[in-house]
Amino acid sequence: MKTIGLIGGMSWESSAMYYELINKRVKELLGGFHSAKCILASVDFAEIEALQHKNDWVGLNKLMIKSARQLENAGADLIILCTNTMHLCSEEIIKNTAIPFLHIADATGEKIKSNGLKKVALLGTKFTMEKEFYKDALKSYEVDVIIPNEEDREIVHQIIYKELVLGILKDDSREELKRVIRELGQEGAEGVILGCTEIPLLIKQNDVSIEVFDTTKIHAERAVEMALKNENITL
Repeated sequence: MKTIGLIGGMSWESSAMYYELINKRVKELLGGFHSAKCILASVDFAEIEALQHKNDWVGLNKLMIKSARQLENAGADLIILCTNTMHLCSEEIIKNTAIPFLHIADATGEKIKSNGLKKVALLGTKFTMEKEFYKDALKSYEVDVIIPNEEDREIVHQIIYKELVLGILKDDSREELKRVIRELGQEGAEGVILGCTEIPLLIKQNDVSIEVFDTTKIHAERAVEMALKNENITL
């Protein structure tokens, strides 16, 4: 079994979900007393959030490279970044490390394509929704991406930063997200990418009528597949 390196803390609630999902999947596949071999480099989210809102991506790149190198030096065989937005730093992480990096959009794109969908909605922070890294990544999987209108992008962003990353779950906010997803479905979205690792704390498949792609679960389980690639099991 390979050792999975996790860059976490953005937020710690979603990092805890990654740890649980990874270990549950290893248990499902290997049984017995098996658990995942993993190493966690957890950052202080307050530093990250401040740099994000200053639009200081040079500073953010430096922090992510530092964490990735810590994992590599500690013996990780592959790296996953336990957040969607910070994949804006993925190119710099890849350039500055020598071990494989599993991009969350690639894991998600593979899943969407295997399910036969051609058009999906994307929810996440404004950084994730408005920048092109998700859309560009999904083009190679022949998937079109649509996002909410400007007002709804702000609503989703505020729910994430003022509630979800602080562990606050509100029924009113769940209803707002459901409305946004419903309207995107009316625009032709066949599925919705929960492109923020905290959104699955509020939205589940039974909350909406279109297919939900939980990026946290997809990413975590794909990392396990990579870690167990040479094991004698059926993935």
